[in-house]
Amino acid sequence: MHETTFIPGSHYNASYTAEQTNHFTQVFSEITQRMISALGEGLSPGSEPVQEAVRDHYEFVRQFWTPDRETYKSLAMNYILPTELNQHYEGQATGLGQYIYNAVCVFADENL
Repeated sequence: MHETTFIPGSHYNASYTAEQTNHFTQVFSEITQRMISALGEGLSPGSEPVQEAVRDHYEFVRQFWTPDRETYKSLAMNYILPTELNQHYEGQATGLGQYIYNAVCVFADENL
């Protein structure tokens, strides 16, 4: 299992303690590993396990800011555009950025 480092966005508060940042990294890694597993199992982005992981991702993001439907999808767009986030996810598993983007869009359309 690869550890996934938490990649803060522009809304990241640099005043978090090392302990808090380590916790964020652990939670972020666990969510990412669930997505990698689901992708590897061939689960659809709209499947229940994937949507549960996206819900946890959304709740994770809400610690820093509260996105609405469009801004959450915009965040996920960074997972498929040529960005550091895309490189990070693609380094974990080929197609992961697109997979998470698709899953986030399903979640946002159905829940936000």
